[in-house]
Amino acid sequence: MDPKPSSLAMLAPGHASASALHCPSVDDPFFPRVDDHIVEPETRQEMLRGVLMEAQPANPPHAERQVDLAYVIRAHVAPGYICADDLLTRFSHQSNFATDICVRKQGIDPDTGARYLEELAFEIVSEQSMRHITLRAEDIVNRGVRRLIALFIKKGRVAEWSREHNRFEDLPLDSNLEDRTLTRPIPVRALLEATAADETVALGLLEKATPVLLQRQFQARQEGLQEGRQEGR
Repeated sequence: MDPKPSSLAMLAPGHASASALHCPSVDDPFFPRVDDHIVEPETRQEMLRGVLMEAQPANPPHAERQVDLAYVIRAHVAPGYICADDLLTRFSHQSNFATDICVRKQGIDPDTGARYLEELAFEIVSEQSMRHITLRAEDIVNRGVRRLIALFIKKGRVAEWSREHNRFEDLPLDSNLEDRTLTRPIPVRALLEATAADETVALGLLEKATPVLLQRQFQARQEGLQEGRQEGR
């Protein structure tokens, strides 16, 4: 979804709101829990640095790419990890929004009593400004998300946020995305192209030894052996 400022409220950093929403003190040295929300879950509300926004339904390029991206990532999630779509996260005292797709550890973090923070996150950029996605990226990685990948649909680019340079840096389309949360490398091109996505998902499911695919492979081998015997008669 493409966030837009909401007429519901505007929260200036460090200032109180007349609404029921509340931001912890900016002087608090600790991050809030990832599930300590200051927007209403299961609505279109998001907050970025104190500004309350409404996440608008996406146009076809964004919506279609998000489905394909989830399709690819879900097929490659390593054991012990889980993939999520539009998962609401408290990224800072005054930022509470969702990335498009993310991967995190399964279960509860014993240090916080909440779910684990995302390790690998994806943002699809269609109508958003570069400033907007940059602010989101800064909050995401400052919270501790290890890697953030952005798909710039109109430009046909895939880029990863660089902590060192504080900007998105392009990933070559003929390179692979490798991460401990994934069972195998994912071709970067598969994040943008439907045909490459299908091929990559098939390989990902084979890598996971998906029972139905193994059964199909076994049946194909048996049929091949049977045909060979018949031809040899």
